[in-house]
Amino acid sequence: MPTGGRGLKGAMSVNERVRGESQVLLKEALKVGTDILKSACIEAPALTAGALLCHVIKCDRVFLYSHGEYDMDREKTEDFLRLVNSRAAGKPLQYLTGHQEFMSLDFTVTPEVLIPRQDTEILVEAVVRHIQALSPRPGHEIRILDIGTGSGCIAVSLAYYVKNCRVTALDVSEKALSIAGGNAVLNGVGDRIELVHGDLFELWAEDKGRAHPLFDVIVSNPPYIPEHEIETLPREVKGYEPVMALNGGKDGLAFYRFIIGNAEKHLKPGGYMGFEVGYGQADAVYRMMQGHFCSLTKFSDLAGIDRVVAGVLKKTPGS
Repeated sequence: MPTGGRGLKGAMSVNERVRGESQVLLKEALKVGTDILKSACIEAPALTAGALLCHVIKCDRVFLYSHGEYDMDREKTEDFLRLVNSRAAGKPLQYLTGHQEFMSLDFTVTPEVLIPRQDTEILVEAVVRHIQALSPRPGHEIRILDIGTGSGCIAVSLAYYVKNCRVTALDVSEKALSIAGGNAVLNGVGDRIELVHGDLFELWAEDKGRAHPLFDVIVSNPPYIPEHEIETLPREVKGYEPVMALNGGKDGLAFYRFIIGNAEKHLKPGGYMGFEVGYGQADAVYRMMQGHFCSLTKFSDLAGIDRVVAGVLKKTPGS
C-alpha cells in the first residue's frame, strides 16, 4: 500500500485542508472526523467517525485500526467529510450508511422508515418465545400480521427465526413496503412475507363488509408519540425520521385503541397480540387489553422500563 500522504494539518477549515491534499492518512482522517463530531456534541464521536470511515472505504474496524498509514485519495476523503458533516448536523448515522443491525440481521434503512431500535427486539423475542412454547403441530403454519411494518424489521426477523410462519406486513407507505420487501429478500425470507399496502383504519373499517382473515399472532410497533411532544424530540428523530411513523395522536394511544378494539375480528381465539409501547404507556395499554385478553405480560428493557405489552385473546364459548 502506498504511504506518505501529507495529512490534514494546519488551522484552516477541514474543507480547505482537503482541497490542498491529494492523499490523506487513514488515521488522520479518523482524527479529524472525530474532532468534528466531538465539537458538534455527537455521542460516541470516535465510534461514529470510525463507522463512517469503514463505510466509505469498505473495510472493517480491524483494518481501520491496524492500517493507520493507509492513504485515502481525495474523493474518498471528501465523501467521508461530507458524511461527517451531515452527522454533525444531526442526520442519523443509519441513514448515512444505509444500514442497521437488528436481531443479528442486516437491514437497509432510508429516511422513509424508522430506524430499527434495540427496544423493538424485546417484542420480537417475546413473540418467538410464545410461539416456541406452543409446540405447534408438524406442518401447521403460523400466520402473523405485522401492523406498520416500516423497514420490515419485525416481520423479517419473525420469518427468519420462526421457520413455520407466514407474515403479512402492512403499511400505509408504499416506499416503506418497498424497503421491507428488499429486506425480506436480503435476509432470505422473501417467499414467506406478504406485503400489503393500505391504511389500517380504512382496511379495518366496519363499513367495508368484507370477510376478515384471522391470524395466530398480531404484532405492532405503532406510532406512539403524543402529537404535542413531537417537537420536543431529539433533532435526529424529529428532523429526519418519518413523522407519520411517530405521531400517535393526541395522547399517543390512538393506534392501540383501534387495534385492540378490532382484535376479535382479526385474531384467532387464543391468538397472541403484542405491542411495543412508549415510555410510561405500558399500564394504559395493559388496561385496554384486560377486557378481552388474558395471560397479559409486560416486558421491560435492561433499565427496567416496560417496553412491550402482550397477551392471549380469550376464547369465547364455542370458539
